[in-house]
Amino acid sequence: MLIEKSVLESKRQIGEKIFQIKLRSPKIATVAKPGQFCNIKVSESDFPLLRRPFSISNVDGDSIFFVFDIHGEGTEILSQKEKGNVLDILGPLGNGFDISGDFTTAIFAAGGLGSAPFPFLAKVLGNKEIISFVGARNSSLVLQDDIPNPQIATDDGTLGYKGNVVELLSNYIVKHNLKEFRIFSCGPNPMLKALQKYSIENNFDCQISVECAMACGFGICQGCPIEASNGDGYRLVCKDGPVFNAKDVKL
Repeated sequence: MLIEKSVLESKRQIGEKIFQIKLRSPKIATVAKPGQFCNIKVSESDFPLLRRPFSISNVDGDSIFFVFDIHGEGTEILSQKEKGNVLDILGPLGNGFDISGDFTTAIFAAGGLGSAPFPFLAKVLGNKEIISFVGARNSSLVLQDDIPNPQIATDDGTLGYKGNVVELLSNYIVKHNLKEFRIFSCGPNPMLKALQKYSIENNFDCQISVECAMACGFGICQGCPIEASNGDGYRLVCKDGPVFNAKDVKL
């Protein structure tokens, strides 16, 4: 875990109130892994007091990419930053995706901003076959930049399959009789819960990246508990996750 003063190299709007920023952060970029996150101090003042957690979307040399939407005062402040501004970053934090072991195909399942960590994961997976399933409420909220082989689902049917991303994924697996795959997922908890149920019922290898408010980012505040499925108390999303095996936690 490192604290680094990082220069904002670029900012662009990629969707409805959705932004991508690129920060020069060589120390963190060197050790970051897909699925980890950073806590960013969005202002030099005492307001807002707490840092904001953001998934590492990609790494390019000494630079890190983050994707976020405006949903509060902190992200509103971050969206107004300009090239050359310096941000205080804490990271990399948490445990990322486990890519060890035998699997021939990686399945990405993303809901909304859950697409954020997958460009980095795709880069690290190298030559493995990747099939991506990307879901959103409507076409204006679909994030598929740098996502390999995207299959799209929208709730209102304005782009791709009309329905949710778990339905699209399950239909594809059956139709193509997929074998020896691992599911990597990130998105809102209702989507993850549905995918968790589906993967456990079918004994599929599935990892879920849990979204949660994380104040400190490294386990001191104990503010992000998630119940262990084996009855052995709770885990912390920021420290023990945010990526978990789908069988290990209750959503």
